[in-house]
Amino acid sequence: MNASDKGAVVADPYSYAAASIEEPPQSLRGMLRRIGPGLLLTAAIVGTGELIATTRLGAEVGYVMLWAILFSCVVKTIVQAVWGRYTIATGETGLQALNHFPGPRALNVNWVVWTWGVIILISLTLIGAMYAGLAQVMAQFIPGVSIDAWVVILTGVTLAVLLKGSYQRVEFLAVWMVVVFTLMTVFAAAVLTSNPAYFTWGRMAEGLTFGLPEKGLTVAIAVFGITGVNAGELSAYPYWCVEKGYARFTGPREDSEAWRRRARGWIRVMHCDILVSMVVYTLATVAFYMLGAGVLHTLGQVPNGNEMITVLSRMYTETMGPFGLVLFYVGAIAVLYSTVFAATAANSRIFADMMRLMGRFRADDYPARLRYQRWFVVALTVIPCLVYFATGEPVQMIKFGGVVLGLMLPVLAFAVVYLRHRKLPPEVAPSRAATLLLWLVAFLMLVTMVAFVLMQLGILKA
Repeated sequence: MNASDKGAVVADPYSYAAASIEEPPQSLRGMLRRIGPGLLLTAAIVGTGELIATTRLGAEVGYVMLWAILFSCVVKTIVQAVWGRYTIATGETGLQALNHFPGPRALNVNWVVWTWGVIILISLTLIGAMYAGLAQVMAQFIPGVSIDAWVVILTGVTLAVLLKGSYQRVEFLAVWMVVVFTLMTVFAAAVLTSNPAYFTWGRMAEGLTFGLPEKGLTVAIAVFGITGVNAGELSAYPYWCVEKGYARFTGPREDSEAWRRRARGWIRVMHCDILVSMVVYTLATVAFYMLGAGVLHTLGQVPNGNEMITVLSRMYTETMGPFGLVLFYVGAIAVLYSTVFAATAANSRIFADMMRLMGRFRADDYPARLRYQRWFVVALTVIPCLVYFATGEPVQMIKFGGVVLGLMLPVLAFAVVYLRHRKLPPEVAPSRAATLLLWLVAFLMLVTMVAFVLMQLGILKA
C-alpha cells in the first residue's frame, strides 16, 4: 500500500482526469508498495470458506484432498487476471464489462448482470454465517450477552464502519486483518507439525497425490466451489482495481506508445497484486485444512450449529493448550470479520454500479453513486442478520452460499473469455498460452458445476 494513497483524496475514482495519469513502478519494491486489491479479496476469501468450510472438510476426510485445495486456490486466478487486465485497459467497471455479453436484456442490463445480482443476494447466507461465528466467539469473551444480541451488535458496528468507508479505509483495515489471521493460522499449523499424534509428513505427502475419499466427486466439487476465489470475489476485483487507481493511472485508451507502456506496466503491478494475495490466502487455506485434517479428523469431531466455534477451537487447544484458545479467538475474529467487512464493502459498490447501468444516475454523478452505495451497505448488512435469525445454522448457510456462488463461476469465466476475444484492446491482450489456460479453466468450471447439478438431480452418482 502506497503511503501517498493514505492521504490522497480522490473526488471520483471512477472517472479519468489528466492529473491522475501516472507512470507505473518498475522495481519489485515499487510494485509491492502499490498492491492492495488482492489483499481485499484475501480478506473476503479466508473468512468465507476457510475457517469453517475448509476445516470442516479436513475434519471429514483427513489430508486426502490437500491437492484439490492447492489446485483450486491457484487455477481460478487466470480468470481474475484477465478480468483485471480488461479493467485497466478500458477503465470499465466489472458489471459494465459483463453488460457487453450478448443475450436477453431488461432495464438496460443483460441476463449476466441480473444473474449476478440474484446470486449475490442469495449468497448473503455466507455473511449471515460469518455474523453467527463472530457472535459465538464474542459470547465466549462476554458470556452475559447472548449470541443473538451479539449478531445485532456486530451488525451495528459494520454499519458504523462502512457507511463512511473510503477505499483507503477499507484497504487499511482489511490489510491488518489479513496480517493478523495469516500469522496466527500459519503459526498454529507450524505448531501442529511438531505433534506426531495429529501430523506426519507422510500423511501430508499422501494428500499431495491425486486421490478421492468416499463420495469423492461430491467432495472435489465442494472444494473447488468453496476454496480460492469465488464468484463474488471475482466480480469484486475489477472494482477494487478501479478504486485503487490502476485504470486512472493508465489513462483513457489512445494510440500511443506512452499509453501502451503505462497499460502494460500497471497490468504487471496487478499481476504482482494477484500473486501476493494468492500466496497469502493459499497459505492460510492450507493451514486451516491441516488443522482440520490433523486435529478434528483424528478426534472425530465435525463443527456444526452453535457448537461450531467450540469444536473449531480444539484445533488450537489440542496443540497449544490454554494459550491456543486465546490465539484462536483473536484469529477467528480477524478471519470472520474480514469477510463481513470486505464482502459488504465490495457488494455495496457493485450494486450501486448496477443502479447506474439501469439509468438511475449518470456515470459522472459521483455523489449519487455514494448515496446508492450507502443504501446498499445498509441492505447488505441487515439482510444477512435477518437470514441468520431465520435459519440459525451457520455451517449449512455456508454450504448453501458456497454452492450458489459456485454455480455462477462458469458464467463469469465465459463472460471473461468473451471480453478477451471481443472487447480487450489487442495491444494489451494476454499471450496465447494464457488465453488457452483461460479457456481450459472456463471449461473446467462449467464441467464441475454441470456435474454438481446432475448429482443433485440423481442423474450422476458421486
